[in-house]
Amino acid sequence: MDRKEISDDYERRHAQALAMGGAAKLQRRRDAGLLDARARLAALFDEGSFAEVGLFAFSGPDAGKAPADGKIAGFGRIAGREAAAMSNDFTVMGASSTMVNGRKIAHMKRVAAQRGLPLVFLGESSGARIPETMGAAGMGASGSDPAQYLRLRETPWAAAILGPCYGSSSWYSCLSDFKVMRKGALLSVSSAPLVKQATGATLEPEALGGWLLHAETTGLVDQVVDSDEEAIDAIRRFLSYLPSHNAETPPLQPVPPGSGDLMPGILELLPERETQVYDMKKIIRAIVDRDSFFELKARFGKTGITGLARLGGRAVGIIASNPLHKGGALEIAACRKIASFIVLCDSFNIPLVNLVDVPGFAIGLEAEQAGAPARIMNYMTALQLATVPKLTVILRKLYGQAYLNMGGGRNSDEIAVWPTAEIGFMAPAAGVTVVDGLSPGDPGFDDRLAELARETSPWVMAANFHVQQVIRPHETRDWLVRMLEVHQARGTAGVGRHLMQSWPCYL
Repeated sequence: MDRKEISDDYERRHAQALAMGGAAKLQRRRDAGLLDARARLAALFDEGSFAEVGLFAFSGPDAGKAPADGKIAGFGRIAGREAAAMSNDFTVMGASSTMVNGRKIAHMKRVAAQRGLPLVFLGESSGARIPETMGAAGMGASGSDPAQYLRLRETPWAAAILGPCYGSSSWYSCLSDFKVMRKGALLSVSSAPLVKQATGATLEPEALGGWLLHAETTGLVDQVVDSDEEAIDAIRRFLSYLPSHNAETPPLQPVPPGSGDLMPGILELLPERETQVYDMKKIIRAIVDRDSFFELKARFGKTGITGLARLGGRAVGIIASNPLHKGGALEIAACRKIASFIVLCDSFNIPLVNLVDVPGFAIGLEAEQAGAPARIMNYMTALQLATVPKLTVILRKLYGQAYLNMGGGRNSDEIAVWPTAEIGFMAPAAGVTVVDGLSPGDPGFDDRLAELARETSPWVMAANFHVQQVIRPHETRDWLVRMLEVHQARGTAGVGRHLMQSWPCYL
């Protein structure tokens, strides 16, 4: 071939690879309000920064039938920082998995881990490509990567569930640190038709793997959005709180004007009656940098709150009880999500802040059937293995084992209490009934109640130095910002020991 023929051949192959599944399929996606795989990458990365790898890879005898083999891979910058990404092209054979595109995934994982890059999965796939994976030879080749599903959290992973997600899309989504799901997308092991073939059961796809299931029942997804664009924006925002890799600290950000303006009136957000409910999220938003609270798993385990935020420009992980739901008694779903969140923060050097108003753990038959003792201890283990700075503020009440789980004792580096706090094994009224056998209205009940109430005073804790400070509510933000400065891990440049880097992704 002469040079012109070589150039023409290159241009033909290049255009063929970029054509994806063809103009008709791409138009149908646009008509449905969906981004295609390349448009998703364009939205994820800073303009002009995308560098593709594996453009000319394909499986089968004809490259035109499988452009880029249905999975587009490459590097780009997100808010100026380098990152890696895989975007599944559903217009090419349903983005089905092959040995070739599996090598692309392995390459991106390897480079991300070795070079300290966040890795993003934009998921939508139909599972394994048939007939390539049929038979013993196909199955044998599928296990050629010994670390195919190994997750050591060297760098952050984020995933968007943007359509039907079976096979690799579901697996890598579940392995990711952050999962955002578009309404209408699906995430499950198998499709509804395959389930019917295997079991005879007729199920709606949404029941098997829709957003309501994963946001409210399984807790697999962290956020739910209405569009592809919102999902990608959520990933960009999530990564802004995290370092590029686990050997550095999260980036500092300027403190937005107006941060802390609500602190003078924060006590007004706390009802005077200890039995009255309120939304802890209002207190969180008053304390942290303005508009910085980024909640995770808001629909799952609602008695607990987890989210990323900033204090004085520093990324922090917020753990809080929410009295708006079941009085703040921590249910098992809340324990699960908090334990998982602790692992995330500790893996990427994000300090933890506990904001506490909890009467204990939710009890009863349902809790025991969900394995309450083990779930509570998993939570406790994660907290005690965490080597990032841990700060706790007790606002109103903290009883029983929850005292330790929510950062009491040596489970925090510093503990502050509001004068409104009440700390003990159980609520004073319940203690009078259990210990003394007295009920409200019985002679001696009120005197005994007053005595036990005095014993739960924050001043008793302060006098014995079980807490380091009693602070006025409006001082909370300043105290937290100052303690974050004090408790920087200077000897390791802010990097923790990462004792949970191989902790299961869903426990």
